[in-house]
Amino acid sequence: MDYPLPQVTPLTEPFWGALRRGRIAFQACACGHRWLPAREACPRCLGTDHRWEDGSGRAQVVSWVVYHTAHHDAFKDRVPYNVAIVELAEGPRLITNVRAPHDTLRVGMPVVLAVEEEAGFALARFAPAAA
Repeated sequence: MDYPLPQVTPLTEPFWGALRRGRIAFQACACGHRWLPAREACPRCLGTDHRWEDGSGRAQVVSWVVYHTAHHDAFKDRVPYNVAIVELAEGPRLITNVRAPHDTLRVGMPVVLAVEEEAGFALARFAPAAA
């Protein structure tokens, strides 16, 4: 099956490279703002004085939805699956999957990075944090 694959560019390569090393990375501006996905300029101040930082891998669930219908053939054998927004401990948010039973997902639920390889890419997924 042909999966929709991420487009790795010079701008996004630090993110994908960090995942290959089992880490999550985000951009951080001189103004203090941190964000994902990668951008040429800070979404808060539009400055270009930013760098990449590694995150702790800790996050919390902000929101999620459970798909019961696959909207791409590559995912038809995965339904039902969740698509979640998590907020990293350092502030950036990203869209991901949480590897937990759907009925256990809660707003504020602590999760940790669980990098998974798929179709040759290391992907940022998350799992419940150990108590």
